[in-house]
Amino acid sequence: MRAVTVRPPEPDSLALSDLPEPEPTDGELLVDGLAVGVCGTDREIISGAYGRAPEGHRRLVLGHESLGRVRQAPPGSGFAAGDLVVGVVRRPDPEPCGACAHGEFDMCRNDGYTERGIKERDGYAAEVWTVEPGYAVPLDPGLERVGVLMEPASVVAKAWEQVERVGARAWFAPRRVLVTGAGPIGLLAALLGAQRGLDVHVLDRVTGGPKPGLVADLGATYHTDELDKVTSALQPDIVIEATGVGRLVLDAMAGTAPYGVICLTGVSPSGRHLTVDAGCLNRELVLENNVVVGSVNANLRHYRQAAEALAGADAAWLERLITRRVPLDRFAEAYAPAPEDIKVVLTLGE
Repeated sequence: MRAVTVRPPEPDSLALSDLPEPEPTDGELLVDGLAVGVCGTDREIISGAYGRAPEGHRRLVLGHESLGRVRQAPPGSGFAAGDLVVGVVRRPDPEPCGACAHGEFDMCRNDGYTERGIKERDGYAAEVWTVEPGYAVPLDPGLERVGVLMEPASVVAKAWEQVERVGARAWFAPRRVLVTGAGPIGLLAALLGAQRGLDVHVLDRVTGGPKPGLVADLGATYHTDELDKVTSALQPDIVIEATGVGRLVLDAMAGTAPYGVICLTGVSPSGRHLTVDAGCLNRELVLENNVVVGSVNANLRHYRQAAEALAGADAAWLERLITRRVPLDRFAEAYAPAPEDIKVVLTLGE
Protein backbone atom coordinates (compact mmCIF):
# COMPACT_ATOMS: atom_id res chain seq x y z
CA MET A 1 0.00 0.00 0.00
CA ARG A 2 1.01 3.64 -0.38
CA ALA A 3 1.38 6.05 2.52
CA VAL A 4 2.64 9.61 3.03
CA THR A 5 5.64 9.53 5.36
CA VAL A 6 8.36 11.70 6.89
CA ARG A 7 11.58 11.06 8.84
CA PRO A 8 11.25 13.28 11.91
CA PRO A 9 12.97 15.48 12.88
CA GLU A 10 14.64 15.61 9.47
CA PRO A 11 13.20 18.57 7.52
CA ASP A 12 11.72 18.15 4.05
CA SER A 13 11.71 14.35 4.10
CA LEU A 14 8.13 14.07 2.80
CA ALA A 15 7.68 11.01 0.56
CA LEU A 16 5.08 8.64 -0.83
CA SER A 17 6.26 5.28 0.51
CA ASP A 18 5.34 1.70 -0.30
CA LEU A 19 4.62 -0.10 2.98
CA PRO A 20 3.22 -3.51 3.89
CA GLU A 21 -0.54 -3.50 4.38
CA PRO A 22 -1.27 -3.59 8.13
CA GLU A 23 -2.67 -6.70 9.75
CA PRO A 24 -5.41 -6.05 12.34
CA THR A 25 -4.64 -7.44 15.81
CA ASP A 26 -6.46 -7.60 19.14
CA GLY A 27 -9.88 -6.94 17.65
CA GLU A 28 -8.86 -3.97 15.50
CA LEU A 29 -10.84 -2.72 12.52
CA LEU A 30 -9.26 -2.91 9.08
CA VAL A 31 -10.09 0.30 7.25
CA ASP A 32 -9.68 1.52 3.68
CA GLY A 33 -8.53 5.12 3.85
CA LEU A 34 -10.71 7.60 1.96
CA ALA A 35 -9.14 10.95 2.84
CA VAL A 36 -7.03 12.92 5.29
CA GLY A 37 -7.19 16.60 6.03
CA VAL A 38 -4.03 18.73 5.96
CA CYS A 39 -3.31 21.31 8.64
CA GLY A 40 -0.50 23.42 10.05
CA THR A 41 0.58 20.60 12.35
CA ASP A 42 1.41 18.43 9.31
CA ARG A 43 3.45 21.24 7.78
CA GLU A 44 5.37 21.79 11.02
CA ILE A 45 6.20 18.07 11.20
CA ILE A 46 7.38 18.21 7.57
CA SER A 47 9.59 21.21 8.45
CA GLY A 48 11.23 19.19 11.24
CA ALA A 49 9.80 21.32 14.06
CA TYR A 50 8.50 18.24 15.84
CA GLY A 51 7.04 14.76 15.38
CA ARG A 52 8.32 11.35 16.46
CA ALA A 53 8.30 8.06 14.55
CA PRO A 54 7.09 4.89 16.29
CA GLU A 55 9.72 3.18 18.41
CA GLY A 56 12.09 1.18 16.24
CA HIS A 57 11.00 2.92 13.02
CA ARG A 58 12.69 5.66 11.03
CA ARG A 59 9.62 6.94 9.20
CA LEU A 60 6.31 8.26 10.53
CA VAL A 61 3.10 7.93 8.50
CA LEU A 62 1.50 11.39 8.52
CA GLY A 63 -2.20 12.22 8.86
CA HIS A 64 -4.35 12.84 11.93
CA GLU A 65 -7.53 14.15 10.29
CA SER A 66 -8.91 10.84 9.06
CA LEU A 67 -11.80 9.36 7.13
CA GLY A 68 -12.12 5.73 6.10
CA ARG A 69 -14.49 2.90 5.30
CA VAL A 70 -14.41 -0.30 7.34
CA ARG A 71 -13.28 -3.27 5.29
CA GLN A 72 -13.27 -5.81 8.08
CA ALA A 73 -14.67 -5.69 11.62
CA PRO A 74 -14.57 -8.40 14.28
CA PRO A 75 -17.86 -9.67 15.75
CA GLY A 76 -19.05 -7.62 18.71
CA SER A 77 -17.03 -4.55 17.74
CA GLY A 78 -20.11 -2.44 17.02
CA PHE A 79 -18.90 -1.88 13.45
CA ALA A 80 -19.57 -3.62 10.14
CA ALA A 81 -17.95 -3.64 6.74
CA GLY A 82 -18.96 -0.53 4.80
CA ASP A 83 -19.27 1.78 7.83
CA LEU A 84 -17.79 5.25 7.56
CA VAL A 85 -15.36 5.80 10.42
CA VAL A 86 -12.94 8.35 11.83
CA GLY A 87 -9.97 7.38 13.99
CA VAL A 88 -9.24 9.28 17.20
CA VAL A 89 -5.81 10.94 17.25
CA ARG A 90 -4.59 10.61 20.82
CA ARG A 91 -4.02 7.52 22.99
CA PRO A 92 -3.57 7.78 26.76
CA ASP A 93 -0.35 7.10 28.59
CA PRO A 94 -0.01 3.34 29.23
CA GLU A 95 0.87 4.33 32.81
CA PRO A 96 -1.97 6.83 33.02
CA CYS A 97 -2.01 10.09 34.86
CA GLY A 98 -5.23 10.88 36.70
CA ALA A 99 -6.77 12.56 33.68
CA CYS A 100 -5.95 9.68 31.30
CA ALA A 101 -7.24 7.16 33.84
CA HIS A 102 -10.60 8.95 33.77
CA GLY A 103 -10.88 9.01 29.97
CA GLU A 104 -9.76 12.65 29.71
CA PHE A 105 -6.62 11.78 27.75
CA ASP A 106 -6.72 15.09 25.90
CA MET A 107 -5.75 16.60 29.28
CA CYS A 108 -2.75 14.29 29.89
CA ARG A 109 -0.48 15.74 32.59
CA ASN A 110 2.72 13.76 32.08
CA ASP A 111 3.40 13.80 28.31
CA GLY A 112 3.22 10.02 28.09
CA TYR A 113 0.43 10.02 25.51
CA THR A 114 0.92 9.07 21.84
CA GLU A 115 -0.79 10.55 18.78
CA ARG A 116 -1.56 9.07 15.37
CA GLY A 117 0.45 10.82 12.69
CA ILE A 118 2.23 13.07 15.19
CA LYS A 119 3.89 11.36 18.14
CA GLU A 120 5.10 7.75 18.16
CA ARG A 121 2.13 6.25 16.25
CA ASP A 122 1.65 6.04 12.50
CA GLY A 123 -1.13 8.21 11.15
CA TYR A 124 -3.99 7.82 8.71
CA ALA A 125 -2.46 9.11 5.44
CA ALA A 126 -2.36 5.58 4.05
CA GLU A 127 -4.48 3.57 1.67
CA VAL A 128 -5.20 1.08 4.48
CA TRP A 129 -5.05 1.50 8.26
CA THR A 130 -6.17 -0.21 11.43
CA VAL A 131 -7.82 1.22 14.52
CA GLU A 132 -9.12 -0.13 17.80
CA PRO A 133 -12.96 -0.08 17.95
CA GLY A 134 -12.78 1.95 21.14
CA TYR A 135 -10.93 4.72 19.29
CA ALA A 136 -13.10 4.68 16.18
CA VAL A 137 -16.10 6.97 15.78
CA PRO A 138 -18.90 6.11 13.31
CA LEU A 139 -20.19 8.73 10.90
CA ASP A 140 -23.55 9.28 9.27
CA PRO A 141 -23.32 7.89 5.68
CA GLY A 142 -24.47 11.27 4.39
CA LEU A 143 -21.20 12.82 5.59
CA GLU A 144 -18.94 10.89 3.23
CA ARG A 145 -17.90 14.03 1.33
CA VAL A 146 -17.20 16.07 4.48
CA GLY A 147 -16.49 13.55 7.24
CA VAL A 148 -12.79 14.38 7.07
CA LEU A 149 -13.74 17.57 8.97
CA MET A 150 -14.50 15.49 12.05
CA GLU A 151 -11.13 15.92 13.77
CA PRO A 152 -11.01 19.74 13.59
CA ALA A 153 -14.69 19.76 14.57
CA SER A 154 -13.82 17.69 17.65
CA VAL A 155 -11.25 20.31 18.67
CA VAL A 156 -13.95 22.97 18.33
CA ALA A 157 -16.50 20.87 20.24
CA LYS A 158 -14.04 20.62 23.11
CA ALA A 159 -13.41 24.38 23.02
CA TRP A 160 -17.14 25.08 23.30
CA GLU A 161 -17.46 22.55 26.11
CA GLN A 162 -14.64 24.30 27.98
CA VAL A 163 -16.28 27.69 27.50
CA GLU A 164 -19.61 26.43 28.81
CA ARG A 165 -18.05 24.63 31.77
CA VAL A 166 -16.09 27.73 32.78
CA GLY A 167 -19.16 29.93 32.33
CA ALA A 168 -21.22 27.58 34.50
CA ARG A 169 -19.15 28.56 37.55
CA ALA A 170 -21.91 31.14 38.05
CA TRP A 171 -24.94 32.39 36.12
CA PHE A 172 -24.05 32.38 32.43
CA ALA A 173 -26.33 33.37 29.57
CA PRO A 174 -24.05 34.47 26.71
CA ARG A 175 -25.56 36.23 23.73
CA ARG A 176 -22.64 37.18 21.50
CA VAL A 177 -19.49 35.34 20.42
CA LEU A 178 -16.54 36.67 18.48
CA VAL A 179 -14.34 34.20 16.62
CA THR A 180 -10.93 35.48 15.53
CA GLY A 181 -9.72 33.73 12.39
CA ALA A 182 -11.77 32.26 9.54
CA GLY A 183 -9.72 29.15 8.92
CA PRO A 184 -11.21 25.67 9.44
CA ILE A 185 -11.18 25.93 13.26
CA GLY A 186 -12.64 29.43 13.24
CA LEU A 187 -15.39 28.63 10.75
CA LEU A 188 -16.34 25.44 12.57
CA ALA A 189 -16.35 27.39 15.85
CA ALA A 190 -18.72 29.86 14.21
CA LEU A 191 -20.92 26.96 13.03
CA LEU A 192 -21.20 25.56 16.55
CA GLY A 193 -21.93 29.04 17.88
CA ALA A 194 -24.73 29.46 15.34
CA GLN A 195 -26.09 26.03 16.29
CA ARG A 196 -26.29 27.33 19.87
CA GLY A 197 -28.43 30.26 18.76
CA LEU A 198 -25.79 32.90 19.54
CA ASP A 199 -25.11 36.15 17.72
CA VAL A 200 -21.93 35.10 15.91
CA HIS A 201 -19.21 37.43 14.64
CA VAL A 202 -16.03 36.38 12.81
CA LEU A 203 -12.90 38.51 12.39
CA ASP A 204 -10.38 37.88 9.62
CA ARG A 205 -8.12 40.10 7.53
CA VAL A 206 -9.15 38.45 4.22
CA THR A 207 -11.70 40.48 2.24
CA GLY A 208 -12.13 38.24 -0.81
CA GLY A 209 -12.48 34.54 -1.51
CA PRO A 210 -15.00 32.20 0.10
CA LYS A 211 -14.67 33.19 3.77
CA PRO A 212 -17.05 36.19 3.92
CA GLY A 213 -19.79 34.24 2.13
CA LEU A 214 -19.39 31.21 4.38
CA VAL A 215 -19.78 33.41 7.44
CA ALA A 216 -22.79 35.22 5.98
CA ASP A 217 -24.49 31.93 5.15
CA LEU A 218 -24.36 30.99 8.84
CA GLY A 219 -26.34 34.13 9.60
CA ALA A 220 -23.18 35.54 11.18
CA THR A 221 -21.32 38.83 10.66
CA TYR A 222 -17.88 39.09 9.06
CA HIS A 223 -15.42 41.77 10.21
CA THR A 224 -12.06 42.94 8.85
CA ASP A 225 -11.41 45.92 11.16
CA GLU A 226 -8.80 45.94 13.93
CA LEU A 227 -9.70 43.67 16.83
CA ASP A 228 -9.87 46.40 19.46
CA LYS A 229 -12.35 48.34 17.32
CA VAL A 230 -14.53 45.26 16.85
CA THR A 231 -14.50 44.21 20.51
CA SER A 232 -15.21 47.78 21.64
CA ALA A 233 -18.33 47.84 19.49
CA LEU A 234 -19.51 44.28 20.22
CA GLN A 235 -18.48 43.62 23.83
CA PRO A 236 -18.65 39.87 23.17
CA ASP A 237 -19.48 37.49 26.00
CA ILE A 238 -17.22 34.84 24.46
CA VAL A 239 -14.11 35.09 22.31
CA ILE A 240 -12.76 32.00 20.58
CA GLU A 241 -9.26 32.84 19.35
CA ALA A 242 -8.26 30.66 16.39
CA THR A 243 -5.26 32.46 14.87
CA GLY A 244 -2.44 32.11 17.39
CA VAL A 245 -1.28 35.61 16.42
CA GLY A 246 0.33 37.00 19.56
CA ARG A 247 -1.10 40.51 19.33
CA LEU A 248 -4.62 39.20 18.71
CA VAL A 249 -4.33 36.81 21.65
CA LEU A 250 -3.46 39.65 24.01
CA ASP A 251 -6.08 42.01 22.62
CA ALA A 252 -8.72 39.29 22.89
CA MET A 253 -8.02 38.98 26.61
CA ALA A 254 -8.95 42.61 27.10
CA GLY A 255 -11.86 42.69 24.69
CA THR A 256 -14.79 40.87 26.27
CA ALA A 257 -17.76 42.07 28.25
CA PRO A 258 -17.51 41.62 32.03
CA TYR A 259 -17.66 37.96 33.10
CA GLY A 260 -16.36 37.01 29.67
CA VAL A 261 -14.65 33.80 28.60
CA ILE A 262 -11.74 33.76 26.17
CA CYS A 263 -10.82 30.36 24.71
CA LEU A 264 -7.45 30.13 22.97
CA THR A 265 -7.26 27.42 20.30
CA GLY A 266 -4.49 28.77 18.05
CA VAL A 267 -0.86 27.85 18.81
CA SER A 268 1.46 30.86 18.68
CA PRO A 269 5.00 30.62 17.31
CA SER A 270 7.73 31.39 19.82
CA GLY A 271 10.52 33.93 19.47
CA ARG A 272 8.55 37.11 18.88
CA HIS A 273 8.49 39.70 21.66
CA LEU A 274 5.54 42.05 22.27
CA THR A 275 5.22 44.98 24.64
CA VAL A 276 2.34 44.38 27.03
CA ASP A 277 0.82 46.50 29.78
CA ALA A 278 0.60 43.51 32.12
CA GLY A 279 -0.87 45.58 34.94
CA CYS A 280 -3.77 46.82 32.82
CA LEU A 281 -4.43 43.33 31.47
CA ASN A 282 -4.41 41.85 34.97
CA ARG A 283 -6.71 44.59 36.21
CA GLU A 284 -9.28 43.91 33.48
CA LEU A 285 -9.23 40.15 34.00
CA VAL A 286 -9.59 40.42 37.76
CA LEU A 287 -12.07 43.27 38.07
CA GLU A 288 -14.33 41.88 35.33
CA ASN A 289 -14.20 38.24 36.48
CA ASN A 290 -12.91 37.23 33.04
CA VAL A 291 -11.37 33.84 32.30
CA VAL A 292 -8.75 32.82 29.72
CA VAL A 293 -8.58 29.10 28.95
CA GLY A 294 -6.46 27.17 26.48
CA SER A 295 -7.90 24.20 24.61
CA VAL A 296 -6.26 21.62 22.35
CA ASN A 297 -6.92 18.08 21.14
CA ALA A 298 -10.08 16.11 21.99
CA ASN A 299 -11.26 12.90 23.60
CA LEU A 300 -13.98 10.46 22.57
CA ARG A 301 -16.77 12.58 24.01
CA HIS A 302 -15.75 15.52 21.83
CA TYR A 303 -15.58 13.39 18.68
CA ARG A 304 -19.15 12.27 19.31
CA GLN A 305 -20.22 15.87 19.87
CA ALA A 306 -18.51 16.77 16.60
CA ALA A 307 -20.32 13.97 14.76
CA GLU A 308 -23.64 15.35 15.99
CA ALA A 309 -22.70 18.90 15.00
CA LEU A 310 -21.67 17.86 11.48
CA ALA A 311 -24.79 15.73 11.04
CA GLY A 312 -26.90 18.76 12.03
CA ALA A 313 -25.14 21.16 9.65
CA ASP A 314 -25.83 21.97 6.02
CA ALA A 315 -23.66 19.46 4.13
CA ALA A 316 -23.31 21.85 1.18
CA TRP A 317 -21.92 24.53 3.54
CA LEU A 318 -19.48 22.04 5.04
CA GLU A 319 -18.30 20.99 1.60
CA ARG A 320 -17.43 24.60 0.77
CA LEU A 321 -14.87 24.53 3.60
CA ILE A 322 -12.90 22.02 1.53
CA THR A 323 -11.30 24.27 -1.05
CA ARG A 324 -8.94 21.69 -2.60
CA ARG A 325 -9.01 17.91 -2.99
CA VAL A 326 -5.66 16.49 -4.08
CA PRO A 327 -5.21 12.87 -5.25
CA LEU A 328 -2.61 10.72 -3.53
CA ASP A 329 -0.31 10.52 -6.55
CA ARG A 330 0.08 14.33 -6.34
CA PHE A 331 0.49 14.27 -2.56
CA ALA A 332 3.13 17.02 -2.33
CA GLU A 333 0.66 19.60 -3.68
CA ALA A 334 -1.61 19.04 -0.68
CA TYR A 335 1.08 20.19 1.75
CA ALA A 336 1.96 23.38 -0.17
CA PRO A 337 -0.45 26.13 0.99
CA ALA A 338 -2.29 28.32 -1.52
CA PRO A 339 -3.66 31.82 -0.79
CA GLU A 340 -7.38 30.97 -0.77
CA ASP A 341 -7.12 27.61 0.99
CA ILE A 342 -9.42 26.87 3.86
CA LYS A 343 -9.19 23.10 4.19
CA VAL A 344 -7.08 20.98 1.84
CA VAL A 345 -7.89 17.27 1.66
CA LEU A 346 -5.69 14.48 0.35
CA THR A 347 -7.87 11.79 -1.23
CA LEU A 348 -6.72 8.22 -0.68
CA GLY A 349 -9.29 6.04 -2.40
CA GLU A 350 -12.64 5.77 -4.21
